[in-house]
Amino acid sequence: MIARPVRTLLLVTSALSATVGLSLPAQAETRIAVVDTQRAIMETEDGLRASATLKKLFDSRQRELDKRQMELQKERDNIEKQRDVLSKDAMQKRIESWQREMMEIQSVYLEYNKELQKKQNELTKPIFERTLSIIRRIATGEGFDMVVDRQAVAYVRGDLELTDRVISEYNRGGGGGSEPASSSSSTPASKSGSAPASRSAAAAAPAAAPRAPAAAAPKAPALPAPKAKP
Repeated sequence: MIARPVRTLLLVTSALSATVGLSLPAQAETRIAVVDTQRAIMETEDGLRASATLKKLFDSRQRELDKRQMELQKERDNIEKQRDVLSKDAMQKRIESWQREMMEIQSVYLEYNKELQKKQNELTKPIFERTLSIIRRIATGEGFDMVVDRQAVAYVRGDLELTDRVISEYNRGGGGGSEPASSSSSTPASKSGSAPASRSAAAAAPAAAPRAPAAAAPKAPALPAPKAKP
């Protein structure tokens, strides 16, 4: 006596569920692409030129530091050789003079690092801005909802990897805005050429220009001080 109403109720419930399911709109698929932002910036023609400029500046500064450190090393060896000849006071003065020179070199090292960082930002910021503009335009034109950095994902399907395309479009003059310059008057590329997104197109990229691989910091001077006479 109870089986039929229960069965009828189940059938009605199933029918209602199917009707509700048909009436709900299908969710739009989220489209995501990937760009290796670091490579996209540094492998453009402007990026390669920036790397060469930074490497030249780095090599020059490193040679200067190496030369001064070698001179300090010779002075240290000379002090050690005269340990038994110099008086305690004379020895102490030589050591203090050596330590002042060492501190001066370390200050120069810090200044060189600041100089390199400033030059790196100056050279790469306009490249970054223009690259970002290209990424946005591709995302908007092809309906990508999001573009994430390659370093944030473990795997990506080949057709969703846009890095080579971004580099090619950059080298063909894409991205709009002013051309990157190698002087301190460089200004970020304009983004006004990007079309408004019909969908929520967001390019996930670093907030500042990344470091150029060739622009490694000079080696910090590191020499042990001569030992004072007991």
